[in-house]
Amino acid sequence: MAARAIWKGVIKFGGTTIPVKLYAAVQDRDVHFHVLQNRTKTRVKQHMVDPENEREVRKTEIRKGYEIEPGTFVILEKDELERLKPAESRNVAITRFVPPSALSHEWYERPYYLAPDEEEGKYFAFVEALQKRNVLGIARWSMRGKSYVGALRAEGGYLVLIKLRYAEEILSSRELPAPGGRDMELKELKMAEELVSALEGKFDPAEFRDEYRDRVVNFINAKARGKHPRLPAIKERQTGASLDAQLAKSLAAMKRAKGAKVA
Repeated sequence: MAARAIWKGVIKFGGTTIPVKLYAAVQDRDVHFHVLQNRTKTRVKQHMVDPENEREVRKTEIRKGYEIEPGTFVILEKDELERLKPAESRNVAITRFVPPSALSHEWYERPYYLAPDEEEGKYFAFVEALQKRNVLGIARWSMRGKSYVGALRAEGGYLVLIKLRYAEEILSSRELPAPGGRDMELKELKMAEELVSALEGKFDPAEFRDEYRDRVVNFINAKARGKHPRLPAIKERQTGASLDAQLAKSLAAMKRAKGAKVA
């Protein structure tokens, strides 16, 4: 099935405008369950209930409140929240261009593809310029009642817009506890380096699957066919051995596996 655009906008920087269409770059593949009544197997509905008297609260009686201290709330009405939303706009405004090293991985949240919406010449000229300069565009835009900041980059001949987290969402590694305990022995360091070297290779995304999801889906499909499959046992890893013993064991296993492949 062909990809469908979820939004249309215009990249703006300087006096240049480039019409684009926005597409999802990732999709949710989690297993989602419905909540059913045990006897009838029909879906059940959730209702808001007053915990003091178990009475159902109607939708017209519900208000949103922000707790400023325990038990004290600021009530916000629907029209007030609507007025606080950012103004609707189709502009993806580029505020500056920065080197890729300016953003570490914890800033990135969700990617989108941007494809040309007419004016393809302008679009692909911009893609080539980003590739040649090896820079990211820092962008701001509003979509569906929310404001976003993102990184615009060229990848695979097209533009990718990656939603970024805000500064207040990022936790610094400086807040982690300082390393403690004994120093690593030279033998341990050498084995760790050998283990890293033994595992060096190309990254193949097809090798990595959500094994939990696969087990759940296979189990569901078997039950749907009237079978009664056994649940696979999942062994816990033992970590009681010393570091050098663990490294030696891992390295020996890697060498055996490598030898088997060669044979």
